[in-house]
Amino acid sequence: MLIDEFLPDHDFVETHSVSIHADAADIYRTAYEVDFSESFIIRWLMCLRGMSGGSLTMRNLKRYKFEMLRESVNKEMVIGLVGRFWTIGGGLQTIDAESFKKFNKKGFAKAVWNFSLAEDGANTRLTTETRIKCLDPDSRRSFGFYWMFIQPFSGLIRMEMLKTIKRKAEAGALSI
Repeated sequence: MLIDEFLPDHDFVETHSVSIHADAADIYRTAYEVDFSESFIIRWLMCLRGMSGGSLTMRNLKRYKFEMLRESVNKEMVIGLVGRFWTIGGGLQTIDAESFKKFNKKGFAKAVWNFSLAEDGANTRLTTETRIKCLDPDSRRSFGFYWMFIQPFSGLIRMEMLKTIKRKAEAGALSI
């Protein structure tokens, strides 16, 4: 998987998936186009993190320092972020795919997040995985404490994203 290219070794991981009655191309396109801010839960939780204002799509995540690191169309997209997530401002860094791989500064953590698609009988399974690598023991302790509190909400956002993509992709498949 492409996610392994960016963060094969990680300290924290979270995975969620859903089976969708639509083909991979429709799901992939939906994941790119859907406005996740349509979900009250996502909008509210992102607002708490200071990510409010306007639509929230894969195309405009860059304004929040998320970077599309790599993608294999209709198979997988990998998004990355570097920062001090446990701090108020987040200490988010500007990165691209190459600088993400090379980034190794103490006091920071790297996060990757993917959406991957696989056949699931007559359906397609959409999985999202989030991996975090802390770059020194102090950041691992700080992030670990932060993760105890934020992980349920982070997971809720990912599950809500999957649910939104499923609803939109299946509605689109039915209208064809």
